[in-house]
Amino acid sequence: MKATVKWVDGAMFVGETGSGNSVIMDGPEDHGGRNMGPRPMEMLLLGVGGCSNFDVMSMLKKSRQQFTDCKVEITAERADAVPAVFTKIHLHFVVTGKALKEAQVKRAVSLSAEKYCSASIMLGAAGVEISHDYVIVNEE
Repeated sequence: MKATVKWVDGAMFVGETGSGNSVIMDGPEDHGGRNMGPRPMEMLLLGVGGCSNFDVMSMLKKSRQQFTDCKVEITAERADAVPAVFTKIHLHFVVTGKALKEAQVKRAVSLSAEKYCSASIMLGAAGVEISHDYVIVNEE
C-alpha cells in the first residue's frame, strides 16, 4: 500500500492514495490554514470509523440482516502534551433496519473490534483505549 501527501499552501496538503483517490487536508486559520478540509488527526479517526463500519456492515450482510443504515459516531480524547496522541477512542454504532437480531449486531461489532479492524487494533496495540457500543433502531 502506498500514498503520497503533497504540500499545497499554508497548512493545506493533498493526500493521494495508491488507488488514485485524493483528499484535501487543511489546518485551522490560526495555524496558517483555510479550513478547506479535515485535519490529519481527523482523517485518522475517519479511517478507524470507516474500517470498523465496513467490517460491521459486511458481517451483517453475510448474516442476512435487513439493515438500511449503519452509522458510527466516533469520539476521541487526546493527550494534553506534545505529541497530542489519541488516548481514548469510542465508536458508537447506530444500526437501523427491519427485524435486526441483537446477537448478530453484537457479534459484528465485537468481531470488528477484536479481530478484523486493522486500524483500531493497531491503535489499541499502541496504547489507545478503544471502546465500542451499539444501538439498534428497528424500522416497522
